[in-house]
Amino acid sequence: MTTSRSFLILHGWQNHRPEGHWQHWLADELTARGHRVAYPQLPDPDRPDLETWLGRLRTQLAEGPDTVVCHSLAVVLWLHAVARGDAAADRVLLVAPPSSEVLAGYEEVAGFGGPTATAAQVAAASGATRLVAGDDDPYCAGGAADHYGKLLGLETDVVAGGGHLSLDEGYGAWPSVLDWCLDPSVRLAARPAGAAGTMYV
Repeated sequence: MTTSRSFLILHGWQNHRPEGHWQHWLADELTARGHRVAYPQLPDPDRPDLETWLGRLRTQLAEGPDTVVCHSLAVVLWLHAVARGDAAADRVLLVAPPSSEVLAGYEEVAGFGGPTATAAQVAAASGATRLVAGDDDPYCAGGAADHYGKLLGLETDVVAGGGHLSLDEGYGAWPSVLDWCLDPSVRLAARPAGAAGTMYV
């Protein structure tokens, strides 16, 4: 019998939780397997406010999820919360974080820039944190492995040609992210060509 787990899935900037996105697919797949899943719409995703999002994150974490999955701007949100001592989970997956240079270049998300967590804080906040990013992400020139992975001492999976690992790159159904949620020893990989739910390929 599979042990039920509790998941919190957090989206990024300009994300209104479209049904085709891999996070929506993941929430449905985990729920169908009997797990408890929270996939909230964060306030004002087109012009997000860091303090408002941090408040919503604290509320969600009070429900006790053991696994947190963050995409894009939500990765930066998580790191800000960790730096303040406001975040903890058994397992965390950080997917395609934008670079600080990108954040500074957009007025709508510039408030998410600045100091975030240290490697020691990240290690203390979770028993296992994994980073996954494309090797050609337009929102993280030079690669998240250098910007975040090495800096924070994270296990990192680099997906060749993955871009921002978003719906625009065809990341609807993404079996390996589901596999990781069920077994954290799994390494994240590109979604199979032609996978169901990939709307923009």
